[in-house]
Amino acid sequence: MQVLRWIVGAALFLALLFLSLQNSELVTLKFYHWWSWQAPLIFIVLIAFAVGVAAGLLAGAMRSARLKRQISRMRREHRKGTAAPAPDWSQTGGIPGAAPASGPGFERGERPVDGV
Repeated sequence: MQVLRWIVGAALFLALLFLSLQNSELVTLKFYHWWSWQAPLIFIVLIAFAVGVAAGLLAGAMRSARLKRQISRMRREHRKGTAAPAPDWSQTGGIPGAAPASGPGFERGERPVDGV
């Protein structure tokens, strides 16, 4: 797995290197008529790439933090004994979704036996 990571990283580096060598001309970024900025095209592409990577990492970090909070809350509830008790499936006739025609819309007692 480590070798694959190095291969992908080297391929990405080489692709960006060749991209930068081919796109060194100046471009102008304009924000309506209020603001304009000139920079090499590769610089703009690399900034956009870095912003995308940062946004992806931030989204992943936010999800990870949310899941860690949820795990710690569940551990606290488990230690205190306030967690919801597990349902007693023997009273309901089995685990939902394990038998044919089970699940939402197939509750017992709502339909006649002959299907009419």
